[in-house]
Amino acid sequence: MSTEERLRDAISPRTVLLVFGVLLLQLGFILSYVGAFHSPSPHGIKLAVVGPQATVEQLNEISGSPVKASVAASEDEARQRIMDRDAAAGFVLDPSGTKDTVLVASAGGPALATAVQEVLTKVDATQGRTVDVVDIAAPQVGDGRALTGFYAVIGWLVGGYLAAAALGIAKGSRPATLRRTVVRLGAMVPYAIVSGLGGALILDQWLGALDGKFLQLWWVGALLTFTAATVTMALQVLFGVIGVGVTVLIFVILGNPSAGGAYQSELLPGFWRAIGGALPNGAGVEALRNFTYFDGHATLRPLLVIAIWAVAGLAITLIASALRLHYRLDDHVFKNET
Repeated sequence: MSTEERLRDAISPRTVLLVFGVLLLQLGFILSYVGAFHSPSPHGIKLAVVGPQATVEQLNEISGSPVKASVAASEDEARQRIMDRDAAAGFVLDPSGTKDTVLVASAGGPALATAVQEVLTKVDATQGRTVDVVDIAAPQVGDGRALTGFYAVIGWLVGGYLAAAALGIAKGSRPATLRRTVVRLGAMVPYAIVSGLGGALILDQWLGALDGKFLQLWWVGALLTFTAATVTMALQVLFGVIGVGVTVLIFVILGNPSAGGAYQSELLPGFWRAIGGALPNGAGVEALRNFTYFDGHATLRPLLVIAIWAVAGLAITLIASALRLHYRLDDHVFKNET
């Protein structure tokens, strides 16, 4: 037997293609994470300015557009807009002195708060002025760098797609009957509920990393887990074992670096900034932070994003399974008739 024959006997062409796919995922991982994080810079940070319109225009004309400033009637209004998530920071000018106030909410992301401070410090320095930074929404003591929500989201999503992938490995990535498809989807409901509950217990009751929002943590976690599971099942029905790779592409390679964990969306390059809020990862991080630190303001949009992914995964799984089984039955009947 020649060397070529031995290789073909040991490694099939299908295996070569699968390994090549893994290589592409590996390179995509490096490209996505390094591309997103290697040079963070502010873009369009919403800033509520308590001061004259001229100052707003000056800020909006800064090279690279690091901030998107608008006028606020008072410091109270600026603070409220930050808490409502209508602005990321505030800038309160002191007309009778040389020290202005920068309002930040580091619970929404310390990197973002630091970026705003740096931009406004430079602006004031050119005019011989200084800034005083006031953090109106700081992370809880157990939530170092406000990253707990980000890591929790990763855990729930990983749990969802690993559970769905495990079912695929155990019983085949494409269920043999529509009833089995429904049973698999149904099995993910209690799994997701327990997953969300377990995560909430760890975060709130055990570690005290995110205190006071137990129910919100539980059900956001359950929704994320179920979403990852249904999307994984849908991709497995559509693409077989390759569907797991597509799931990794969506949730790990694209979703994690764009989720706003270490660097918030306003600090990311355009591509990651554009996709972050449309993926379950970014939506989950936003929902958890807003529930925990901002009285639940601006949570409807991220929850809808996650729900849309869940419903889409559910619908595609059922429709694709039904169509596949229908065409397989038609093909079987045709062969029998011929």
